Formats: sequence, C-alpha cells, structure tokens
Amino acid sequence: MSRVGKHIVAIPNGVNVSCSGNTLTMKKGNVERVYCVPGCIKVDCSSSGVLFSPLDREKSARSIWGTSQRNVSNIVNGLDKGFRIELEMVGVGYKASVSGKKLTMQLGFSHDVEYDIPEGVSIACPKPTTISITGHDKKQIGDVAAFLRKFRKPEPYKGKGVMRVGEFVYRKEGKKK
Repeated sequence: MSRVGKHIVAIPNGVNVSCSGNTLTMKKGNVERVYCVPGCIKVDCSSSGVLFSPLDREKSARSIWGTSQRNVSNIVNGLDKGFRIELEMVGVGYKASVSGKKLTMQLGFSHDVEYDIPEGVSIACPKPTTISITGHDKKQIGDVAAFLRKFRKPEPYKGKGVMRVGEFVYRKEGKKK
C-alpha cells in the first residue's frame, strides 16, 4: 500500500481546483495548470482536498497512485508558494548577470555563455556568483538548474564549477611528488 498516495492533498486559500473526469485543473490568479490522472486512479475532489485511490490491486496502479498524488501536491504547492533553487559559482572570474530575458555567465571560457530564460521561470542574480531560479513548476525549475549546471560541472580537485547551494563535492587528492 502506498504511504504517499493515501494522504489528502490539502488545497490552500486562493487556489481553485476543479475536477472533470480524470482531469484536474488548478488555478491561482492568471496561472493555470492541468494534470491528467491515469485511468487506473480514482480522483475524489472535495472542499478540503483531493484524494486519490487505485481502482484495482495491480502493481502498475499502485505504483502510479503515489506518483499522481505527489505530482498534484507539487502543482498545488507551486501555485501557492512557488519553488526556488539557488546555484553558486565557485572559481576565479566566474560571475553571472541578468539583462532582460537573458542570463549571461562568465565561466572561464573564451566567450560568455548566454541563456534565454524560458516562460514561467524568473532568474535573478543577488550576488555576481549566485543565481536564484524561481517559478511555479518544480520540474521546469529543476530542468533549468540542471542545464545551467551542465556548462561547468563541479570538478573534484579544486571544487570549481556551478553547483547548488550546500551541495557537497567530493574532493580528490592531487598528484603526489
């Protein structure tokens, strides 16, 4: 039995959830998200929250049960509070800046790395070596952070690169004489 799927997804004030069949529509202000629940999951919408339950005891239904609950929970939390990922750049001369809808990073290459900021995501640079990514969609925020990190992955000898704040980079010992 799923330990995650059996919990009710609480709906905070300001977020409207409507259910038609297996399609959930969540809306707050002018932001709207639609989630299609698989056919093997039953959805019960009420004023207190959304409850999921599998229609049969097959393994596939039980495995997607908790996933559906967590996906809807992430959408509701994203609409209510939003999500944020902080990246830091460690290295001499590494810095970033935002101008309009472009993020420009200097990562030790002979050229600047420019990244077009997608819709639904906002990027800010509170410090030249810190990038703050915010938005409503948890997956999209994670994808943007992973893409930016891919330009300069943290290397294990000096610890230089683009990494999440608080990320542990295993350090290797260098060459011995």
